[in-house]
Amino acid sequence: MSRPKRHFKLGYCDHVTTRCNNREFKLTRHECRQVFLYALRKALNKFEFKLYALCIMSNHVHYLIEPAQPDDLPKIMHWLNW
Repeated sequence: MSRPKRHFKLGYCDHVTTRCNNREFKLTRHECRQVFLYALRKALNKFEFKLYALCIMSNHVHYLIEPAQPDDLPKIMHWLNW
């Protein structure tokens, strides 16, 4: 059975978590975190959204994000997780 379609609403913040492939600890080195932050800055320039909080762990990342348009969240996350 497939997952029900998500309905995003304007003005709402979303807590999003992304994890490294195979749950590997890829974000332990400072240099790796800097590359991730560089990609996040590029996403902020490419898409219109507010990033209220960010927590980079060793194998996953937490975001508190508010897209300008409700349907933009999947586009933003797809771009970040290519």
